[in-house]
Amino acid sequence: MSVAMPRAVLFDVFGTLVDWRGSVIAGLSAFGASRGIVADWAEIADSWRRAYRPSMDRVRRGVVPWTLLDDLHRDALMEITRRHGIGPLDDGDYEQLVRLWHRLAAWPDVVAGLRRLKEVAVIGPLSNGHLALQVALARRNGFPWDVTFGSDMFRHYKPDAEVYLGACDFLGLAPGDVMLAAAHNDDLAAAASFGLRTAFISRPAEFGAATGDRARASGAWDVVVDSVGALAEALGG
Repeated sequence: MSVAMPRAVLFDVFGTLVDWRGSVIAGLSAFGASRGIVADWAEIADSWRRAYRPSMDRVRRGVVPWTLLDDLHRDALMEITRRHGIGPLDDGDYEQLVRLWHRLAAWPDVVAGLRRLKEVAVIGPLSNGHLALQVALARRNGFPWDVTFGSDMFRHYKPDAEVYLGACDFLGLAPGDVMLAAAHNDDLAAAASFGLRTAFISRPAEFGAATGDRARASGAWDVVVDSVGALAEALGG
């Protein structure tokens, strides 16, 4: 597959570039072992992720004022641990656990693929994570970004137009010169509705055995690949 080269390629991060589930389960399990807490950490990680979109939607609808993802994650985890009978945990415990999202490990293909792609386009993250979180992930994994966006720069969460179009404005580029690469069809559908070009990167292991159809492209995206390296190849990198 070969398509005309965009001037910038921006990436969804959670699931697309980093293995949030494996990383969070490992971090929760290590925390539990250090405290002698026995729990279904995989279910807790999945519950935490299930709270992700509803938490952001409350911000998007104006139910609560602008709130950083770290704080949304903390509020969700407090409810989840209460529901699972885990605790008592103190503020330091919750801070430690929320910071797991700052230390997520990249999928094996990502860094080399980004380096190839950087040769032919401006690259950066376009994530619901805030700037400090994106910087932490880049430093932890060696992401070679040209530019780094965070949700707090726009004070909006995807799929709000302000995120996609705001990034284009910061870059000084028309939406048609910018591509969003993501493992999530709904993210790409929103980007396409605002005029951005689209690349689907399949991540069959993102949600473990429950990933299913979510790892398959369901739209007429410009590029459909199974790695960042394959995306670079499709775009001439």
